[in-house]
Amino acid sequence: MNANFTRWLKRYDHTVDTLQKLFIPTLLLFCRLWVAWVFFNSGLTKLASWDSTLYLFEFEYQVPLIPWQMAAYTGTAAELVLPVFVALGLFTRPMAVILFVFNAIAVVSYPVLWEKGFYDHQLWGLMILIVIIWGAGTMSVDKLLRLKF
Repeated sequence: MNANFTRWLKRYDHTVDTLQKLFIPTLLLFCRLWVAWVFFNSGLTKLASWDSTLYLFEFEYQVPLIPWQMAAYTGTAAELVLPVFVALGLFTRPMAVILFVFNAIAVVSYPVLWEKGFYDHQLWGLMILIVIIWGAGTMSVDKLLRLKF
C-alpha cells in the first residue's frame, strides 16, 4: 500500500508540475495585460479630456508632496508609459513596483475612490504584486532577453 501511495503521489506531483508550467505563465500574462489595459485606458481618458484632468488634479485629487500641475503631467505619463512596459514584460519588476506605488497614491489622493473604486484598486494592486513577486513569466520580453544574453 505504501508503494502504491508513493507512486500515486509522484504522478500527482508530476501532473501538478506540468499544469503549473502552463498555468503560471498564463496567469502572469493575464495579470500583466489586465492591469496594463486598465491604467493605459485611464491615461488615454486623461489625455482626451485634458482640461478636466487639470481641473481634477487642481481641485479634487489631493496628491501629496508635489504641485498639482506636476502631478497631472507625471500621473498621465505614468499611466501611458508604465503599462506598455508591464504588458510587454520588459523591465517588468521595476515597472510593476512603480505602478504599484502609483496605484496606492491614486487611492490615497482621491478619497472618492474609497467608496466606489477601492475594491478595483485592491484587485489591481494584488495583480501587480503577483507580477512583482513572480516576475513577468515565460511569455515576456524579459524572458527573451534572458535567453539571448
